[in-house]
Amino acid sequence: MRNVQVLSDKAAIGLSLICVAHCLLLPVVLILLPTMIASFLKEEIFHLWMIACVIPISLFALTLGCRKHQHYRLLALGAGGVFFLLMAVFVGDEVGEKVLTVIGASVIAIGHYLNYKLCRKEDSCGCH
Repeated sequence: MRNVQVLSDKAAIGLSLICVAHCLLLPVVLILLPTMIASFLKEEIFHLWMIACVIPISLFALTLGCRKHQHYRLLALGAGGVFFLLMAVFVGDEVGEKVLTVIGASVIAIGHYLNYKLCRKEDSCGCH
C-alpha cells in the first residue's frame, strides 16, 4: 500500500506537469511545426482525457495521504486545483482556459509534492 501512495503522488505530479507543459508549450510547437495543428493535442478531447486521468489519480493519492497523516488541508488544496481545472473546461476564451489550467495543475502538483514530503518526513506512516 505504501508504494501505491508514493506512485500515485508521483503520477499525479507528472500529469499536472504534462498539463502545464501542454498549455505553455503548445503555442510554440504549433508555430514551429504547423503539421501539429491537425493533431490531437489541439483538440478539446485531449483536455477532457487529461482531466479524466488527473482527477481520480489526484483524489486517490491525496485521500490516501490524508488517511495516514490526518492533514486534510492537502486534500482541500488538491480539490481546489481540481476546481480550477474544471473551470478551465467551461471558460470560453483560450487565454482564460490556459491560465486556469496552469493554476489548477500547479496547485495539484504542489499538493502532491507536499503530501509526498510529509510521507517521507513521518517515520510512523510506513509509506516510504
